[in-house]
Amino acid sequence: MSISRTHKDRLDGGLIVSVQAPQGSPCHATEVITAMAAASMANGAVGVRLNSPEHVAAVRRRCPEALIIGLWKRPHLNSPVIITPRYEDLAAIWLAGADVVALDATDRPRPGGDSLGAMVTRAKAELAATLMADIDTLANAERAAALGCDWVGTTLYGYTQATAHQRPPGLELLQPLRERLSIPVLCEGGIASPRQARQAMDLGATAVVVGTAITGIDQQVSCYRQALAICREAGQREAPVTAERG
Repeated sequence: MSISRTHKDRLDGGLIVSVQAPQGSPCHATEVITAMAAASMANGAVGVRLNSPEHVAAVRRRCPEALIIGLWKRPHLNSPVIITPRYEDLAAIWLAGADVVALDATDRPRPGGDSLGAMVTRAKAELAATLMADIDTLANAERAAALGCDWVGTTLYGYTQATAHQRPPGLELLQPLRERLSIPVLCEGGIASPRQARQAMDLGATAVVVGTAITGIDQQVSCYRQALAICREAGQREAPVTAERG
């Protein structure tokens, strides 16, 4: 169980590292996830975002001081909602030791016909859980806050049918979110550089969540490999650039 359920004061201006890896990747191993989480905390992150009860529990043991946002990605054939889609998933993450449980708070249909409102009401009544609404639009953020979610994050901006024409990060959402809501607003999704993280803060984010750019070894290596393959196939190389420390 987490050492504290209230961490709003730690959020302000802070970095949360999303420590996740695809199924089948060597990085998905629990010992690798816990090591990356520990490294993140040792270098100044205020918290981590983790997928699955197993990883939440393991990092809680390794990093008892960490602010943990937990979620459980559970694909279903009859629903596009993947991030903590059912109440049972939410409860498992909370009981594993998360300080905050993240869940899909879009208006898309949930598996089994569950509603976001029913999940939030039950989570508050039975667990007194702190909830982070992963949203895609301002309207869904306002709805989630009205239902009782404690934080909102721009996690699903650009990843739903309603926002498919947009490209993360959801920087344009930040100012209206701060103007319309009185709860913490996290910028998450698509932040690829420290400059973008600072831009998110300047636009009103309470904190920033960064994943692939820090811990996404599989995705990063794939991107570099593809870029080099294109160069090789074209039979040309770009002009030399100043080497950067890697």
